[in-house]
Amino acid sequence: MISVVKPGLLTTVQDLGRFGYQKFGVVVGGALDRFAARVVNSIVGNHDNAALLEFAQLGPELRFETDTLIAWTGADFGAQIGGEPLPSDRAVRVRAGETISFGAARAGVRGWLAVAGGIDVPLVLGSRTTYRRGGFGGFEGRPLRAGDVLRCGDASEWTRNYLSKAPRFSAWAVRPPTLGKPPSAGAVRALRGPEWDWFAAEAQRTFFASEWTATKDADRMGVRLAGPALPQRETREMVSEGVVDGAVQVPAGGAPIVLLPSRQTVGGYPRIAVVASVDMGRMAQIAPGKAVRFQEISLAEAHSLYLARERDLNRVRTGLTRLAL
Repeated sequence: MISVVKPGLLTTVQDLGRFGYQKFGVVVGGALDRFAARVVNSIVGNHDNAALLEFAQLGPELRFETDTLIAWTGADFGAQIGGEPLPSDRAVRVRAGETISFGAARAGVRGWLAVAGGIDVPLVLGSRTTYRRGGFGGFEGRPLRAGDVLRCGDASEWTRNYLSKAPRFSAWAVRPPTLGKPPSAGAVRALRGPEWDWFAAEAQRTFFASEWTATKDADRMGVRLAGPALPQRETREMVSEGVVDGAVQVPAGGAPIVLLPSRQTVGGYPRIAVVASVDMGRMAQIAPGKAVRFQEISLAEAHSLYLARERDLNRVRTGLTRLAL
């Protein structure tokens, strides 16, 4: 059991998303950095899709009612446990009655906290993720409030074995080089979008050559960027069609919008680019007012980066399995 002392600014229950219902207009949603969610779930012995907490800009304060194992990752939130620094990217043993707290985000925006056994909320359409606009999923379909009490699922055998001999903080940490980092660490990689040829040659050059600024017009659906206009070769209208995470839509005003996992299911703006899956976590960490550039890569490169990241995570899991033996 976890009691919410302070909810933070936007703390919600998320998993990897609600798949299979876009044809009915139900968004996928899920953790804005799914890879980060999988990593912290692996650290505490959960399966990939176990529900966890995602928070943004200002993290929560939580009191644990039972002994358990936790792990968190993301931006620098000045996290503490019992007044001591709470390290990220490693297994932490929490005792009943202890409180952990997260402050305001620095060098990024979002964080993810996994608890052994996962957050036990009802499945809705096959997922525990919170769909805030629809008011369902997660914990009562909404961000957490002070006084909420969260149940946790049963810890895995691996976790029970590890807890039997676990120190306060694990001596090891897991932060694969492919884990999402704030864009200041480099450009976000992207591919040409389905309507790339709709844009004027100057607009095509401008998109990848310019520095863009994230505006305050950002949420879990997407991030609107400010920068030079991106005109089309000629005025054209497109029929709305399905869109994916990372699609960079360009409305008539010319300011691009990068879609995030809680995006709508269809869109009617031309897409000049699509952010590579491996860099979606970095897009999720862009704070309003921060700059970002895009680096063009090919589809083959995007596939190669994705496979390298999966191999990275598999090596992590293999190493973790041996720790509990």
